[in-house]
Amino acid sequence: MARKTQRPPLVLTQDQQSMLKDLAGSRTATLREVERAKVLLGYAEGTPISELARQIGVGRPMVYKCIDKALAKGVLMGLKDTYHRPYEPEITDEAKAWVVAIACTKPVDHGLAAELWSISGLAGFVSGNADAAGFPRLAKAGKSTIWRILDENEIKPHKIRYYLEKRDPEFDRKIQEVLMVYSEVSIYAEGEVQTGRTSPIYSVSVDEKPGVQAVGLTAPDLPPVPGKAPTIGRDYEYVRHGTVSILAGIDLHSGHIFANVEDRHRSVEFIGLLKTLDEYYPEEATIRVVLDNHSAHISKETMVYLASRPGRFEYVHTPKHGSWLNLIESVFSKMSRTFLRHIRVDSTDELKERILKGVEEFNAAPVVFRWNKFDLGVA
Repeated sequence: MARKTQRPPLVLTQDQQSMLKDLAGSRTATLREVERAKVLLGYAEGTPISELARQIGVGRPMVYKCIDKALAKGVLMGLKDTYHRPYEPEITDEAKAWVVAIACTKPVDHGLAAELWSISGLAGFVSGNADAAGFPRLAKAGKSTIWRILDENEIKPHKIRYYLEKRDPEFDRKIQEVLMVYSEVSIYAEGEVQTGRTSPIYSVSVDEKPGVQAVGLTAPDLPPVPGKAPTIGRDYEYVRHGTVSILAGIDLHSGHIFANVEDRHRSVEFIGLLKTLDEYYPEEATIRVVLDNHSAHISKETMVYLASRPGRFEYVHTPKHGSWLNLIESVFSKMSRTFLRHIRVDSTDELKERILKGVEEFNAAPVVFRWNKFDLGVA
C-alpha cells in the first residue's frame, strides 16, 4: 500500500479546476504544461503521488516539484518553470560591448582582406585578440556565442542594406519641375497650346539603356513536346557577341516611342536622337525633354546643336540619382519583360533589328504612361 503524503491537500476553485481540465486535454499546449495540469488535478482529487507518476508516465521528483510549487505559490506557478541563474554570467557587459564595437567596424580596418565580417571571421578575430583586450573569457568564444551577442544588440555585420544619399543640392526643386511637367501633360491634350505660350509644346521623356547584351546560342533551342518536355530546352552555354545601347524617348501625350540602337553612347548618338525628335514634330512646336544629367546631354557638341535650333528644345533635368522619376524607365522595363526577355541572336546587327522591331510593335498599340503620385513629401 502506498504511503500517504504528509503534504497538505490542494484546494482548487471552480475556475482553476476548469482551466486545468482544459489544459490537460489540450492538443496545442506544451507537453510539459499538459503533464503538470494532470498532476495538479489528480493530487487535488486525492490520487497518491506514486499512482500519479505511474498514470502520467513521469518521475516522482517531477510530481513533487510541481505540487510543492502549486502549494507554495499557487496553481499557475505550479505549471511554470521558475527562472533561475545558477551562476553569474561569465561574459561581462564590457566584454559584449567590445565585441559589438568590433562588429561595427570592417575587417579591412584591422588589416584583413574582407570587406564585411562573417560570423566565423568575427569569432576568430575576437578569440585571437580577447586576451590582449582584457577579456580572457572570449578567447574560447565560438560562433554561437558571438552570434548571441550580436543578436542581443540587433547587429548583422555580414549584411548590407543600401540607401541613396541626396547629392544634388537642388534635389527638391528639380523634382517639383519634373512633376509639374507630368501634371501639365495630364491636363493638356496632345499639342494643345498652354497658358502663356504661343506655340504647341510636346513633352518627351528621354534616357539611355546601355549594355544590352547580344547573347547567342551554342546549340539550337529544343521546342516543347506535349507529354514529354513542357518547356523550351536551351543549352546552358552561350556566346557573347557584344553590347548595344538603346537611346529612347516616349511622347508623354501619345505614348509614341522613339528609339535609336547604337554601338556606343556618345554625344553624337544623343544628337541623333534629338534630330529624330526634331523631324517628327511640327516646325513651330517646342519639344520639352525630361532627361538626366548624363555628360552627353550637356556636352559641348550637344550645346552647339541646340544653339543651331534656338527655342526648339527645352530641358527639364531629373535630380542626380533620381532617374526613377523619368517615365522612359517604364518603357525600358516593358522591353526587359517582353521582347528582350531570354532573347538570343547571332550578332549585334540582329539584336538591333529585333529591338527596333519590338519598338515598332509597341507603337502599333501605344501605351500612355502617366505619373499619378504628385505628393512626394518635398518642400
